Amino acid sequence: MSSAYERYMGRWSRLLAPAYIAFAGVKDRQRVLDIGTGTGALASTLEATLQSSEIAGVDPSAGFIDNAKQNAKSNRLRFEVGDAQVLPFGDASFDQAMTLLVLNFVPDHEKALAEMRRVTRPGGFASACVWDYGAGMESLRIFWDEAVALDPAAAPKHERNMKLSREGELGALWRKAGLADVRENALVVQQAFSSFDDYWGPFLQGTGPGGAHVASLPEERRRELEARLRARLLGRRADAAFSLSARAWCVRGEVPGPR
Repeated sequence: MSSAYERYMGRWSRLLAPAYIAFAGVKDRQRVLDIGTGTGALASTLEATLQSSEIAGVDPSAGFIDNAKQNAKSNRLRFEVGDAQVLPFGDASFDQAMTLLVLNFVPDHEKALAEMRRVTRPGGFASACVWDYGAGMESLRIFWDEAVALDPAAAPKHERNMKLSREGELGALWRKAGLADVRENALVVQQAFSSFDDYWGPFLQGTGPGGAHVASLPEERRRELEARLRARLLGRRADAAFSLSARAWCVRGEVPGPR
């Protein structure tokens, strides 16, 4: 599961992580929590970027946590199984609480943000990034546009319906939670695919909403969707490398002190 996720989304998380860390304003020696760490894309980038910080990563998947532990380079980075809605840490334990491309999948995102605020010290920061599924995340938007064109009944599955993925939604959530100095910004990376199979292959592994949709299709429909995507991405070329733009909306806010 971990290797399939890495091909499907983990590699793009690693590409986005440095820009997210800079936007969040993380500084060396701060204690940082990575919520929904997955295979450890953000946590491992934090470990490599911050020479003295202690970093903790939590995820509900034991498989992901086992994989992330194997990639840790120092004892400054630790991982454990944990739920974003009930974090296994004490109050004010961290200087930064971060979540990369996860918050939109958490059932109760308001509860998760309340937990982020709880475990972050006053004056510290809570931050998050979510893909702009509606327009800015081209690889997934193109997939779903073609899937729905082939089968209009798939429209409710289109990830443009994903919560918190539109401009302003994360900022509104952060302000509602009482965080101060809320800032929201778009971060853009380029997804470089070496071939059509580099794009299409991860969907065949059944990972993520797109992969689950592909797995649900009968073989004939799957081949039709593959043909539509190949024509959309390559035109008349037999095969070639190509690049797609991926935009994420990011927010950060300061945890206020006692009044």
